Amino acid sequence: MAASGVQKRQMTKGERKSLLTGLLFVSPWIIGFVLWTAYPVLSSIYYSFFRYDLITKPVFLGLGNYIEIFTEDFRFWKVVRNTLFYVGLSVPLGVFSAFLIANLLNAKLAARSFFRAVFYIPAIVPAICVAMVWLFIYNVQYGIINSALKALGQPIIPFLSNPDLAKPSLIVIHIWAQGTAVVIFLATLQDVPRSLYEAATVDGANAWHKFRHITIPMTSPIILYTTVLGLIGGFQTFLLPYLLTNGGPAASTEFYAMHLWRNAFEFFRMGKASALAWIMFVVVAVFTVLLFRTSARWVFYGGESK
Repeated sequence: MAASGVQKRQMTKGERKSLLTGLLFVSPWIIGFVLWTAYPVLSSIYYSFFRYDLITKPVFLGLGNYIEIFTEDFRFWKVVRNTLFYVGLSVPLGVFSAFLIANLLNAKLAARSFFRAVFYIPAIVPAICVAMVWLFIYNVQYGIINSALKALGQPIIPFLSNPDLAKPSLIVIHIWAQGTAVVIFLATLQDVPRSLYEAATVDGANAWHKFRHITIPMTSPIILYTTVLGLIGGFQTFLLPYLLTNGGPAASTEFYAMHLWRNAFEFFRMGKASALAWIMFVVVAVFTVLLFRTSARWVFYGGESK
């Protein structure tokens, strides 16, 4: 046997130069990732075990922040209920409406390009503009809906000032702003092989059978994808509720992200806010894992046998 093992090959001068050049090109991303992603994440884990207000020295509390959230924060459970209600309705309704609209826009109809652009506009309009438009639509005095109701002699609807109507009103806005999901579904629908529809037609399948047994299975991976994105975004919803209702009325639209933001930037309780963030991370991770675990029953991947 050889007395010595195989020695590790040393990099040549050209290889070292290529490595350094590559690192130089990716260094802005690496620096940005370390400063704006890795460091904040690690810091939030650290500060979740401390009392910290950005000014005074952090005080170690152990699990104190987490215990306070679950046992002493009187608003936490209301926020959780609000968020689960919003996510439970907005995510499936948003995905369903986007999928339905994409199927309609994929059909042969007049001015199809125009309608595709119209449905995508809400996705590119700034949130402040969206908030102003819907504040005008929902206004009880001069809003377009209540003005029409007044003209018909019907009572007005306090969309954003009624605790029972505020969340459904925000869900309507979420459904309206599904332009990005519509574009994703459109691209997916155009990749479904036409031969499948032609074969189904020959076999006597009607439009519903084609939709049920071809369109849905062939687009199910993208349905899963948009559902996961909607789930994550739903738990993080903040800007529009903040602009439209600021959590009211009677905290009926105080969602989890807004509660976290208030603790961090209104009450300057960074430790508690960090703990809230990690609780939300665990909850979102659990829901996402459950969604992926159940997806094997309804998601079809081309080329795989079930």
